[in-house]
Amino acid sequence: MRRVVELPLLVILLGVAALVMFLPAGHAMARGDYLTARSFFYAALLFLFLTAMIAIATANHRPRNLVRSQLAGVVLAYVVLPPVLAVPFHHAVQNTTFMNAWFEMVSCFTTTGATVYDEPERLPASLHLWRALVGWLGGFFVLLSAIAVLAPLNLGGFEVISGGSVGRSKPGTQQITRIADPSERIVRHALELFPVYGGLTLLLWILLLTAGETGVVALSHAMSTLSTSGISPQRDLSGAQSGRLGELMIFLFFAFAISRRALFTRMPTRVDLPLWRDPEVRMALVCIAILPLFQFLQHWTGRYADDQARDLFGALRALWGSLFTTLSFLTTTGFVSEDWQSARLWAGPGSSGLILVGLALIGGGVATAAGGVKLLRVYALFKHGEHELELMILPHVVGGEGPVARRLRGEGAYVAWIFFMLFAISIAVTMALLTMTGLEFEPAMIFTVAALSTTGPLAQVGADAPLSYAMLDSGAKVILAAAMVVGRLETLAILALLIPDSWRR
Repeated sequence: MRRVVELPLLVILLGVAALVMFLPAGHAMARGDYLTARSFFYAALLFLFLTAMIAIATANHRPRNLVRSQLAGVVLAYVVLPPVLAVPFHHAVQNTTFMNAWFEMVSCFTTTGATVYDEPERLPASLHLWRALVGWLGGFFVLLSAIAVLAPLNLGGFEVISGGSVGRSKPGTQQITRIADPSERIVRHALELFPVYGGLTLLLWILLLTAGETGVVALSHAMSTLSTSGISPQRDLSGAQSGRLGELMIFLFFAFAISRRALFTRMPTRVDLPLWRDPEVRMALVCIAILPLFQFLQHWTGRYADDQARDLFGALRALWGSLFTTLSFLTTTGFVSEDWQSARLWAGPGSSGLILVGLALIGGGVATAAGGVKLLRVYALFKHGEHELELMILPHVVGGEGPVARRLRGEGAYVAWIFFMLFAISIAVTMALLTMTGLEFEPAMIFTVAALSTTGPLAQVGADAPLSYAMLDSGAKVILAAAMVVGRLETLAILALLIPDSWRR
């Protein structure tokens, strides 16, 4: 076992990817879908053999810089694993191109949830299970890399509160990383995190089953909720048999994409505040309190009939649909409530899609499976702006609330602004490339935000008319796949890998 732990991170990930292929193979075999079962079984054997060969060749490899090796392994995982995961998927579907299968696996592994298969009936149940499973493992990999790789390097949002240099470990961490093998550290964190992550998924699956949902659909929704991938074997939640009770259960589990403190027992940064005073929780509560209420009150602007205003049941449905969908897109999951259409009709056309785009850009919590700019960075910029307004009124005012708050308003807001600018540049570049492929401005903007925020279902509800990934050409799909990887890894982490050590201060 120790020899396996000492292997490079990418080799371990290849082995895990090959092993999990046996799950859809067994499921397809039980359902009598022998073509799908053979596709996954043979692919699992093939990649296990290749992994064994690569493991033998790299068994004695010791990188010079273990810290950069960790980060490089995380980046390469999003380059190497999707083609491997797409091989059995492509063979099982048969009437699709490998480009579409690769795009689907990039979308799943980055927890984006964008799909080129608009007709769910086109894919067997085992392939829907595979999509959700890849998204679930991608969400776990995001959590694991955040706590084991990005946090020691002051990346992934931790740079806002750590006070250290971006891309550089603190002195104590540097000493640890020179002694402990990167793969060994990651395996140790994985053993601590997986029981919590898997247990919560199992609990939500059981709750959805008790609400009347079918097995594969309930499992897919449970895995997609914890991983924030938004993958479903159905078109949306309107076809779910669990109904609003199932939506309520999913809504409660969105909380694990708001704050990292719900999943991690050991944090690299000390947190003494109670949960209700956590900045990310406060920002999320503000969003899910103000935006649905604003959309709900928009009905009484004199534009709609009085008989609709007296429909109490319709009002409650509209409020619930707005509340659920708001939190879903804030966590970049992308599930849409069956009452969302009622909420849009209640509030009136023109504003609902733009609200969801803004929520996806904000994103969820640091060191969670959610994407976007992240709540902590938005909070740091908000506190900095609030303090600057206080200085305009009282030039000699001294910011209080302790050293942590002062660091958040100072260095934290500085690096948050840098990330925000890099994110904005990424949006501009991706939109420019998409328009060069023939897309118009609005579809290019929606697709770009959906990819960079890892909120694939945004394309279906962000514009007035639903957009389809299947209608994109190969060039646009490659651009969006690259944007998904950039949005998942974050630009600061990629720059930290590319910048030479001598440039870092």
